[in-house]
Parts: sequence; structure tokens; C-alpha cells
Amino acid sequence: YLETIEAKIFKDFEHFEPLLKKWKEKSETIVFTNGCFDLLHRGHVELLAKAANKGDRLIVGLNSDLSVARLKGHGRPFMDEDSRAFILAAYEFVSAIVFFTEDTPQNLIESILPDYLIKGSDYSINEIAGHEVVFASGGKVETIELVPGFSTSLLIEKLKNHGYD
Repeated sequence: YLETIEAKIFKDFEHFEPLLKKWKEKSETIVFTNGCFDLLHRGHVELLAKAANKGDRLIVGLNSDLSVARLKGHGRPFMDEDSRAFILAAYEFVSAIVFFTEDTPQNLIESILPDYLIKGSDYSINEIAGHEVVFASGGKVETIELVPGFSTSLLIEKLKNHGYD
């Protein structure tokens, strides 16, 4: 199983592109979502599973460690990018993990041109990076309801309240 998990992880689009081309040649429906996934919780897993249901292949754009540090601040990420990617790739319904170093996956989305671009309902469609290029290429952009009571921020707060700094 370790080889199967590791084979799903790509350091950048250039390494991932040959596999994407194979999927597109087979007319497989490509679904894309992204995030930091710093402390994986039920909300993340439900969002990923629901996103995967939209098509044949779920690609997860994963913020690099440098990107997470810029977005989330000092002390983040809690887990390094390789660990976050490995955990995400272990899910059967995740087809590929592709790292990006920018603050948003805009460039990655422009390269992939997914059939579906998915984010959590904490975003409006117009706030989702890449929405314009996906619409322009004939794709769909959708949000998925978040699981109430599950967020990384709530998890961090709970840990702090129990003395874990």
C-alpha cells in the first residue's frame, strides 16, 4: 500500500501532467479542490469524499509548507507538507495530490482545467481561486456544505483550552 500512496503525490504540475493527460484522453471527469489540510479532521474528509463523488478523479491541490506559513502565520503548518500529502493520498477516493507554492492554486487550476472546482461553503463562488478559468473552459464551480462543529480553527482552540500550546 505504501507504493500506491506515494505514487499519488506530485511535487508540482510538471510531474503530474503526464498522468492528467492519460485521464483526459480517457474522458474521465476531473474534480479539483485544494487546501492546507494542516490538521486533518472529519470536515475535511467529508468534503473530499463529497467532491470525489462529482467525478472519476479527485485531484487535491496542497499548499506547500512555505505557502501555509505565509497564509496561517507563525508556527504553521503543524505537519510538514510530505506528511499532509501522505495522509491525504491514503484515502482511496483521492487520485492525486499536487503541491503548489503560491498563496492560491490559480496557476495550478489554469494548468489542470478541471471539470469541477470544489470548495467548502465558507467560500462564495466568486471568492474561489480559478473560478473564472473553470467557467470559461466549460467546467462547473460548486461549494459543499461544511460539517458543523468541525474546523481546524476550532480544533486548535480546543487543544489550547486543554493546555496544548
